[in-house]
Amino acid sequence: MGRRQFPGEFEHLVLAAAMRVEDAYGAALMREIETVTGRRVQAGSLYITIDRLEEKGFVTTRQAPGDAGRGGRPRRLVRVEPAGVRALARHRDALLRMWAGLEDVLERAG
Repeated sequence: MGRRQFPGEFEHLVLAAAMRVEDAYGAALMREIETVTGRRVQAGSLYITIDRLEEKGFVTTRQAPGDAGRGGRPRRLVRVEPAGVRALARHRDALLRMWAGLEDVLERAG
């Protein structure tokens, strides 16, 4: 079996945010990541990451019609594909296995 491809740290956050947010477009994804993690997100980094996730087959994007609030500009909506869900699940499982047994150390450090 070939090497499994795990999403990178920021890719992981973008995938999880896209699964959490009903209309997953740029501003909503940035807001979700910032709210949940406290991590500031730059729009350029987000869109580069979305492009990379799309190249990997983890997400697909489509243009949604614009509205008056956006001056008629369309939104780019992100949909997590089954391959993205599987990659996220494998990554989560790997992280949980790596963290297993370290709870005491982490609590003492916190």
